[in-house]
Amino acid sequence: MSPDRALLDAGGVRLGLTAEDKADALRQCGAVLVEIGATTEDYAAALHEREKSVSTYVGEGVAIPHGTNESREHISRAALAVLQFPDGVDWDGQDVTVCVAIASKSEEHVDILSSLAQVLMDPDKAAALRGASAPEDVLDLLSPRNTEE
Repeated sequence: MSPDRALLDAGGVRLGLTAEDKADALRQCGAVLVEIGATTEDYAAALHEREKSVSTYVGEGVAIPHGTNESREHISRAALAVLQFPDGVDWDGQDVTVCVAIASKSEEHVDILSSLAQVLMDPDKAAALRGASAPEDVLDLLSPRNTEE
């Protein structure tokens, strides 16, 4: 298993979800990070705190929720979770359909975020991410080796 796959695996990908609002989407992101053993509930709560200080919306229907610097002590291992909300979530006036939740104490996640940036710059790949129907589709799109075409 490559280091990137250790950060993001099929267990951290949830497709076809619904959320009442941004707070509900953030709650679900935190719950997945806790469920996969990456963080505690304290870190999950910090996703809401970070969002109060700065929006994690990055464009193309994607947000990258993460905790505050102070909450890093509640991370047990670096991991990412990808949650898809096909009907969208109002994110302070932006429509978010994919959340890439981050739990990282250092820079372990940078390669996958670089891959995400490459996907978002390609309208077809961005649409494929938003419309992914299987966790493997998400893993393939966000694998660094597949974004360097």
